[in-house]
Amino acid sequence: MASSGRDGLFSLGCFSFNCGHTLPNVELAYRVFGELNADRSNLVLYPSSYGAWPEDIDWAIGPILDPARWCVVLVSQFGNGRSTSPSTSTMGLAEDGWLLSHADNVRAQRRLLEEVFGVESPALIYGWSMGAQQALHWAVLEPERSQRVLGLCGTASTSPHNTVFLLSLRRALTADPSWDGRRFRAEPTTGLRTFATIYASWACSQPYFRDLDLQALGFQSLEAYLEGAWLPAYSRHDPHNLLSMLDTWLANDVAKAAGCGGDLASALGRIRARTTLLAGSHDLYFTPDDIAAEAALIPEARYGVIASVLGHRAGNPRDAPAEQAVIRQALDDLCDDLPPNPSR
Repeated sequence: MASSGRDGLFSLGCFSFNCGHTLPNVELAYRVFGELNADRSNLVLYPSSYGAWPEDIDWAIGPILDPARWCVVLVSQFGNGRSTSPSTSTMGLAEDGWLLSHADNVRAQRRLLEEVFGVESPALIYGWSMGAQQALHWAVLEPERSQRVLGLCGTASTSPHNTVFLLSLRRALTADPSWDGRRFRAEPTTGLRTFATIYASWACSQPYFRDLDLQALGFQSLEAYLEGAWLPAYSRHDPHNLLSMLDTWLANDVAKAAGCGGDLASALGRIRARTTLLAGSHDLYFTPDDIAAEAALIPEARYGVIASVLGHRAGNPRDAPAEQAVIRQALDDLCDDLPPNPSR
């Protein structure tokens, strides 16, 4: 269980997004654990993953990220309902030309670190899934400000196969009768149920489902498990936010963001941060082959595999000590050039 964090809301004022739209009162929500040391050299930026709120992923404070050593800033990405999102503003969806990008998140996060914490260069950028996408965008777009990156189960460019998964989610949600082509006019109950079922089929591996003990989890059937364990994770969100984040994931392409066209090698070759990328052995979203291929394009990057049937969730192993130990060791190795407890 993470120690209690301190919540903040940073006002960016008028902010222009890369898609060409501007909003007057844009905000970033964040949660802080630990304290900055005297020379402000121990800040860890921890961007959020798809649909995650701080309470979903801050379990890592303690088991992975020691708050006695680090000042961890867990920041909500645009569109997740805590930072500026379709549900909290006049922000629209792709149907109206709104397409949030990780470049937007990086620009906003940079201002947060500089203006609130007085930090230009975080000691570490730590992220899982869409958080890893943001971490890699930081490393490419801000190479002089990115010292270390630990990316878990995420890639800098969304693969064609991953795109098929994301399109299936979007089409399932917008097939609900409440969708009018631009907005939902009511709760998309049927669409959310299908959305959650598709998500479950990809997020965890085939061996995970094969060995799943439904009775021990309190469910009488697989259908009841999907309804009780998966649907609430998505039905709690405004469905417009789900689409907004989904479209950011679909558009994830660091080469395009860096102005390199389709040349991913050129973009990743700009990275100067000490970088470690970990793949989940059974991850169906971001396969070991996909992550290994990107790691090979990053100067001196380290690559490793988390052996786990958890699938994609091997990178966010809240209740899995063995997987936690692999990540913690990778973090220790990545930061072996730092003192165990940077001066306070």
